[in-house]
Amino acid sequence: MRALSRRRALAAALAALSLAVPAVAHAATPASDGPGALSHFDLARKDCLGTARDDTSKVWFTVADGVLSDVYFPTIDNTNVKTLQYAVTDGSTFTDLQSRDMTHAVQALDDRALSCRVTSTAKSGRYRIVTDYVTDPARATVLMHTRFEVLQGTASDYRMYVLHDPTLNGNGGGGQGNGGADSAATATAGGHSVLTGQDPVTSTNAANRDYAVPVHSALDVTGGFADATNGFAGQASDPLTQLDADHAITAPHDSADGGNVVQAGRVTPDKHGELTLALGYGRTQDAAIATAQAS
Repeated sequence: MRALSRRRALAAALAALSLAVPAVAHAATPASDGPGALSHFDLARKDCLGTARDDTSKVWFTVADGVLSDVYFPTIDNTNVKTLQYAVTDGSTFTDLQSRDMTHAVQALDDRALSCRVTSTAKSGRYRIVTDYVTDPARATVLMHTRFEVLQGTASDYRMYVLHDPTLNGNGGGGQGNGGADSAATATAGGHSVLTGQDPVTSTNAANRDYAVPVHSALDVTGGFADATNGFAGQASDPLTQLDADHAITAPHDSADGGNVVQAGRVTPDKHGELTLALGYGRTQDAAIATAQAS
């Protein structure tokens, strides 16, 4: 009887274990429709310029059209971002892009450091996004603390995405008129997905600038990204193309190699509607990820 009981207990334990094992997800494929649209630098007119007070953090950021614009690393003349912004959708009827479908107001956070707050309000009046932009004084990281405020409906009515359009090392990627191509991928670190980018090319078109170094980026968020994807600007793999057409990421890709790359991931604010993004930089992918996650 004791042996039978043990066998029954073992069978029950194995059944519970088999139920606990998640189904294996199909691996996303690399994007193959590159190099993407010809890239351009972002607006020269800026709403905000930010950096740390000391000289330990070698990163400077700007805001234009109410969204994160040029981010400079490791020197103040080397831009690595065209835009980083939010998209909001209900999953079925609309997709709003922050720079396109929202109004914005910018204010200084305080008089002690170069930091700012951007309040973006949907033109439809459905919601408001309040983001504080600061830099980590100890690391090359831009931190964005965001609060999503529902003005119509409930929080469950909305899905929120982050869209990152990098220009690492000042190179945008797509088309023959660009100085070099970027690559993007989804990595796993700290138990969740992180969006990474790289430009290992150290040559430059500028005759007076020959000191470029490999630049890697890592974009992380509290709670990790869902539906993380990489693609090429203006192509079917572009996450904004998918969001505008289907109000969801319908064809995720684990990487996009050699072009004008764009990245996206769905984020989930906490019960207070808050989340924090960290955009970190380094000379290797591991260094960039470690920087972002330490911040």
